[in-house]
Amino acid sequence: MTLEQLRIFLAVAEREHVTRAAEALNLTQSTVSAAVSALEARLGLPLFDRVGRRIVLTEAGRVLMVEARAVLARAAQAEAAMADLAGLARGELAIAASQTVATYWLPPILHRFRTRCPAVALHLSIANSAAVARQIEQGLADLGLIEDDIDAPALAAQTVAEDEMVLVMAPGQGAPIVRPLTPGDLKAMTFVFREPGSGTRALFERAVAEMGVRPADLKIALELPSNEAVRIAAEHGAGAAALSRQVVAGALKAGTLVTLDMALPRRAFTLLRHRERTLSPAARAFTALLAEPAAPGDQPV
Repeated sequence: MTLEQLRIFLAVAEREHVTRAAEALNLTQSTVSAAVSALEARLGLPLFDRVGRRIVLTEAGRVLMVEARAVLARAAQAEAAMADLAGLARGELAIAASQTVATYWLPPILHRFRTRCPAVALHLSIANSAAVARQIEQGLADLGLIEDDIDAPALAAQTVAEDEMVLVMAPGQGAPIVRPLTPGDLKAMTFVFREPGSGTRALFERAVAEMGVRPADLKIALELPSNEAVRIAAEHGAGAAALSRQVVAGALKAGTLVTLDMALPRRAFTLLRHRERTLSPAARAFTALLAEPAAPGDQPV
């Protein structure tokens, strides 16, 4: 049986009259009669008795009337829920982001989205780029935002912003600060790195490889799980660190870190989504927001 058949049956049952039901539904009398007959044939039970010129509900008809009302009410609720989702009057959005994105770039954008879609519940998880990609692959998050790109065939990647990387260290640590670094300088220095899987670390390792230095030849004093931990360790003389300029802007201004002359490529902030999963209305709205011109404070510096 179909919802339309139930809707027609209920109109007839409430009026106990085919013609009046047809008029209320703006259907022809033959269409209404055919729908009731098809429903009776499907159920194998008569739903109305024809008593003279009137029709009255049978016992089966009275039972179905109660159930039809319940089914149609639930269908109406489902339609309303879908309309709410489409209109962003409800919903949830799970975003996974890597540390630099989540800490320095994403918060004002989340605020803008919350202002536009206050009824959508936002959930943010923070991990390194590789872990963010796994969350999207496993369906644990709707969208991912990472630094740079990642090799994940199941995911679609789209650049949404750019970020500047710098190599920094505490003043007086011995590395040359008045000339470009050479491969020999890099091999002689000590570094503080993020953990393997970090987009920040991957970009720096590619940059040194392009200078002819194997990442395995670098001397690593510490591997730490957050940008802030790397920055603080570098400020205390643990070694040089490659970080987003956003992460070290305050330290550079205060003079607790200085930049070294090594050209590092600007890196992309990348939006990830699963190629085979349909984006929710909330995820589509967030993606559209990222495509808009950056508001003051949204763009990496």
